[in-house]
Amino acid sequence: MNAHEIDYVLHGDDMQCVEIELDPNESVVAEAGGMMMMEDGIDMETIFGDGDNNQKGFLGKLVGAGKRVITGESLFMTVFTNKTGAGKKRVSFAAPYPGKIIPVDLSEQGGKVICQKDSFLCAAKGVSIGIDFQKKLGTGFFGGEGFIMQKLEGDGLAFLHAGGTIIRRDLQPGEKLRIDTGCLVALSKEVDYNIEYVGKIKSAFFGGEGLFFATVQGPGTVWIQTLPFSRLADRVIASAPSAGGDSRGEGSVLGGLGRLLD
Repeated sequence: MNAHEIDYVLHGDDMQCVEIELDPNESVVAEAGGMMMMEDGIDMETIFGDGDNNQKGFLGKLVGAGKRVITGESLFMTVFTNKTGAGKKRVSFAAPYPGKIIPVDLSEQGGKVICQKDSFLCAAKGVSIGIDFQKKLGTGFFGGEGFIMQKLEGDGLAFLHAGGTIIRRDLQPGEKLRIDTGCLVALSKEVDYNIEYVGKIKSAFFGGEGLFFATVQGPGTVWIQTLPFSRLADRVIASAPSAGGDSRGEGSVLGGLGRLLD
């Protein structure tokens, strides 16, 4: 294997964390700021790019870092390595908001998975974190993720995070599924990904589901989230008191009328 062989344990239900067990000289790479805790003996190093073992020299690292900037991520990632030389050590990474952590073995998915730009949490060192351009113009404009999605390549374990509950669907050849564009988390490389107009003007403007669906067609695997972060943020913003106001009327019988009279 090119990537390090790591072991892991998932803790929690709605606010999960993943505990990675590292043998001597094994490493895991993660987004900056994702670490929750680590045992003594683990060395933490900030690097350019994604820690891919195939990157050679400064130019390779610069290309890897540039890919991350295009996807809206930081130039840097953090590598955690067990430097003790004897015994296992553990490091844990926490999910940034309520949801589930998905372990994905890239060797079982043909060596490549395409995912939302902000869903990557951590991976075994050797996994390449790059970009995947949506070549279809309609998919790029209306697919919810734009022209660029994140691409994970290699033969190791990667961990994704998404909101709510995660549903995995293994599609048979020719099987087609329509998904809300914000609910699609990841798909294996064999899946045909496109967008589709909802079809009826009344449904498009008043149905609350948007103008387009994401369509995925098998064979392959897709992961779907029940609560996109954008949907959660919209509800929080809609329920928040106005600037300079307070929420004393929240939960009362009068509600908004009470605040108006006040």
